[in-house]
Amino acid sequence: MKQEPIEMGELSYSPCKYGASRMLFRGPRRRLDRPYMAFVGGTETYGKFIEKPFPTLVEKAMRQTCVNFGCVNGGIDVFVNDPTIMEICNAADITVVQVMGANNLSNRFYSVHPRRNDRFLRASTVLEAIYHDVDFSEFSFTRHMLSTLHSRSLDRFNTVVEELRAAWMARMTNMLTQIGPRAILLWFSEEEMSNADWSEREGQLQADPLFITAEMINELRHLVLDVVEVNPSAKSLTLGTEGMFYPQSQEAAASEMLGAACHVDASAALIPVIREQLYAP
Repeated sequence: MKQEPIEMGELSYSPCKYGASRMLFRGPRRRLDRPYMAFVGGTETYGKFIEKPFPTLVEKAMRQTCVNFGCVNGGIDVFVNDPTIMEICNAADITVVQVMGANNLSNRFYSVHPRRNDRFLRASTVLEAIYHDVDFSEFSFTRHMLSTLHSRSLDRFNTVVEELRAAWMARMTNMLTQIGPRAILLWFSEEEMSNADWSEREGQLQADPLFITAEMINELRHLVLDVVEVNPSAKSLTLGTEGMFYPQSQEAAASEMLGAACHVDASAALIPVIREQLYAP
C-alpha cells in the first residue's frame, strides 16, 4: 500500500527518503556526513500545515543540521521497525523523541498499518472474543474502533487500555535502546503529563498522547538524557491556526492541531536542554 499524499495547499513539504527506508519524510533532505540531530515523532514533529515546525526552529537556533523524521499519524511502529531510521538516530548527536500515543501500534488485540499507524487493519481472535458484539470490519481508523469499544463496555475497554499501555512500554523500551542513550523525550501536548485517568482528561479519547501517564514516562527516564514537557501557553493556543498553511478543505483538521505559536513554545523549551546536553563537560 502506498502512503497517502498530503494535500499541501500553499505549503511544500519537499518529501524525501533516507537510505533503504520506505518512508517519506519532510524535506529538504539533510546531509548525514556532518554532525546532526534527529527528531522522531508524529504529526506535530512532522509539522503538518506548519512552515517552520519545532525541529526547523531548533536547527536555526542551534546552527546544526536537524533531520525531521516526523510522520503524519505515525506511531512507534513506524520507527522501531525501520532499521535505517534507527541507525541514523543512533549516530545522531542527540535524538528528540516525541511521546506518541498508545493507540497507534500493533498489539495483542489488534494490528495497525506498518506505515500509517492510525489505520486499523484487523482484530485478533482474542479481541473478537472479548467484544463478540462488535463487527470489526466496520473500522478503518484506530480511534473510531476504540471509541466504539469504549461505548460498549467500560470494564472490557479497560482491559484493552492495559494491553495498549503494556505494548507501548515494550515498544518504547525497544526503540530507545536502539537509538542509544543520547535521546530526549518530548511531551508536546495541551494535556499535562500526569497520572490522571485517561477518562478524566478533557479530551478523553481525543487527547494526545492517548493513554500515556507520567508514571509510564518516569519508567523510561533511565534510557534518556532528559524529559521535556511542553504545554503550549494559553496565548499560543488562542492564536489557533494563525500562521498555518492549509487548503480550505482541511480547515477543520488544522483547527484541532497545535499551531505555529505552539511550535515556538516547543523549540524554546528544547533549545536550552539540548545546549546543556551537547556542551556538557
